[in-house]
Amino acid sequence: MKYSYLIWIILLCIECEFLFAQDSLTIISYNVENLFDCEHDTLKNDFSFLPNGDYHWTYHRYQTKLNRIAQVLVNISGWEATPLIGLCEVENERCLHDLCVRLKRFHYKYVHYDSPDERGIDVALLYDSTQVKVLNSKPLHVDLQGDNTRDILYTSVLIHGHDTLHTMVCHLPSALGGETATEWKRYVSKQLIQQQIDSILNLQPNAKIVVMGDMNCEPKNDLRGLNNMMIKQCGTEQGTHKYQGRWSCLDQFYLSSALAPHANAHIFSPKWLLEEDSKYLDNKPKRTYIGYRYHDGYSDHLPVFIKLAK
Repeated sequence: MKYSYLIWIILLCIECEFLFAQDSLTIISYNVENLFDCEHDTLKNDFSFLPNGDYHWTYHRYQTKLNRIAQVLVNISGWEATPLIGLCEVENERCLHDLCVRLKRFHYKYVHYDSPDERGIDVALLYDSTQVKVLNSKPLHVDLQGDNTRDILYTSVLIHGHDTLHTMVCHLPSALGGETATEWKRYVSKQLIQQQIDSILNLQPNAKIVVMGDMNCEPKNDLRGLNNMMIKQCGTEQGTHKYQGRWSCLDQFYLSSALAPHANAHIFSPKWLLEEDSKYLDNKPKRTYIGYRYHDGYSDHLPVFIKLAK
């Protein structure tokens, strides 16, 4: 009996080390701000992002947007493909396919489901098919009593043929209408995330879990069993989104205890992703539009990433 128990302990320790067989593993989360194609989806309210819409969203502008996003992802990744990339505000599969074409030196595929969001903006997960095998995926529907929002994307993957990682990509309801008045929507969303976390940890207490995305609130440790990795970063870096002169750290990573001690979180903020904030001073993200005026930028959010070190 004691011998069997010892063998179980040894195998558990070996399992925990597999993920760090590489020097480090990078995961990116990026709200790409309205990545729409320029064709109408009859089931969605995407009229503003058509050639004759409010933003005069043309094929050329769409292609430029794809190139901008690819530029950001490649600059974070370097010469080797980042295994996992969570994306927010992507309209559909065509956008994901076209983005993967821009990243053709790598071998990216994607996981995506159409969500009930009325504008048609969804979350998605890009994965490098040479490093990652998708085991399971599903959308987690957020019930807001008739107020449609994005689903939460759950995916379990096998990394480097050895290690199972559970991921959730989120774009929680915005604070439009007032932070206090909309807080209940984010609470409902996080309760759904918590249910999925509890379900995983009940079966596998040492499970490796990553929750990432645009949480539309400041970082806090409010998911049981997970650590918010952006709390420290927001005290030392500028944040990921700027509104009326105030930086907020809306884009976040939560990691389970099997991962958190090995991880460092970062905000990617090179000078070329920023521009001068002439109204509120300092700088701000260089976005695609300012109001309805085309600005030829990247996104109103800065990307975040974690490195899981040995």
